[in-house]
Amino acid sequence: MAGHSTEQADVIVVGGGLSGLVAATEIADAGKRVIVVDQEGEQSLGGQAFWSFGGLFLVNSPEQRRLGIKDSFDLAMQDWLGTAGFDRDEDFWPRKWAEAYVAFAAGEKRDWLRAMGHRIFPVVGWAERGGYDAMGHGNSVPRFHVTWGTGPGIIEPFERRAREAAKSGRLIFRFRHRVDALSITNGTVDGVSGAILAPDSVERGRSSSRTVVGEFALKAQAVIVASGGIGGNHDLVRANWPERLGEPPKFMISGVPEHVDGRMIGITEKSGARLINRDRMWHYVEGIQNWNPIWPRHGIRILPGPSSMWFDATGTRLPAPLFPGSDTLGQLKYIMSTGYDYSWFILTQAIIKKEFALSGSEQNPDLTGKSWRMTLRRATNKGAPAPVEAFKSHGVDFIVRDKIEDLVAAMNKLAGSDLLKLDHIRMQIEARDREIANPYVKDAQLMNIHNARRYIGDRLIRTASPHRILDPAQGPLIAVKLNILTRKTLGGFETDLDSRVFGEEGQIIPGLYAVGEAAGFGGGGVHGYRSLEGTFLGGCLFSGRNAGRAAAKAVG
Repeated sequence: MAGHSTEQADVIVVGGGLSGLVAATEIADAGKRVIVVDQEGEQSLGGQAFWSFGGLFLVNSPEQRRLGIKDSFDLAMQDWLGTAGFDRDEDFWPRKWAEAYVAFAAGEKRDWLRAMGHRIFPVVGWAERGGYDAMGHGNSVPRFHVTWGTGPGIIEPFERRAREAAKSGRLIFRFRHRVDALSITNGTVDGVSGAILAPDSVERGRSSSRTVVGEFALKAQAVIVASGGIGGNHDLVRANWPERLGEPPKFMISGVPEHVDGRMIGITEKSGARLINRDRMWHYVEGIQNWNPIWPRHGIRILPGPSSMWFDATGTRLPAPLFPGSDTLGQLKYIMSTGYDYSWFILTQAIIKKEFALSGSEQNPDLTGKSWRMTLRRATNKGAPAPVEAFKSHGVDFIVRDKIEDLVAAMNKLAGSDLLKLDHIRMQIEARDREIANPYVKDAQLMNIHNARRYIGDRLIRTASPHRILDPAQGPLIAVKLNILTRKTLGGFETDLDSRVFGEEGQIIPGLYAVGEAAGFGGGGVHGYRSLEGTFLGGCLFSGRNAGRAAAKAVG
């Protein structure tokens, strides 16, 4: 085993994900010396953001205005508060963060990123559409801006800045350094200590070695915890599962690598930091098992358009407004109330071709590779995008049949039950299909489809022309078994607007900051109960920036 290493800097950042990179680069740009420690190797720099679709929440952007979308701070704030549902004493700082963040999204966020070379795909997406009243959950207008280059495209400007700072000596990376404890002197956090792990060149996302080859201790005037959440630790997810969502799922798949285990959250809490809203979490209900997995239990989320019919495990259509893309938490609550932890899409080839996208940089090589030629093929290809067709061919959750009788039989076989009754499924599909002939209908999902197609972005690339599910010309029929996919922690360490962490007695802990998912993306839960954004990159950017700038000033 190697010896004990000791270093000193102005600030230590624990975690080399997006929020940690943002904080570190702000500190280095302020002329301070910062050390970034991460238990994973250099190949994992950027963390979970690398795997993301690269979505960003922007308000009244040029992209929106070009598409005829009329947005404003007031409308976005109304939507945010209606979605968050802040209702606790602990929501004081989360609400402050929400107001500041929406102002950031309506103000300098886009220009700040653009000045670093960041670019946006011109068609704005519409996440979390809601379907309740104007003051309820959901985005009133499309606000989901996809980074040109997806997740890697959002990381690139900050990685570039970090490596430039490293060349000048203002930033030092310490990869394969696992933090085991915070150092506290006279009530002030002034360092970290832990184990040096053996070098490991394992592919990004795969589980790396935990063999210890040495020890280290680092000293600084401030420590920023940017260690992520708990999504890879299913035991911890179940332990924090809220009663309001019913019993936790018996079977879940993971939207994040195994090392996203909440370990550093526990270490920081034991040091006196106040963790709030731990029962608020964000897990997707359209998860499919990855046929080509990278990490254990690797799942991918379907980003569906509005047309697939959604059935619970018993074959009953989900009630309005729980349509694809409408209300993730509402869908999760309903699905768990059925006593089962899965549900089904039934759709056609025409729908999957236009409406199915898969979340993740690796599932969108056209956008990730910044290829306009490949991107345009989405509109001209006869089939769905190649990654979607690969899942349709190889994914264990996909079933393709020409006849509804054969489809339902195969669905029951896959589920290992006889819960689905052909007559019940057929009756609901035929009832929906009878309403297709008119543009004015009483079926709420069809109303939603007609509404979506009034937006040019949806009409062009996200919403299929309304048609009968049982029309053979639109086939074949497709069923997809949907699993619960773990993703994000919405609660976290309570922080003020400078990302300084509060202790259990309500006092600021000197020298301690928290950002990103560890801080509930700001304040201990800027999203409240639900995420309006449909993305979490913005909270990493904003909290990391605030912490980096505040810490740089504080250390003198």
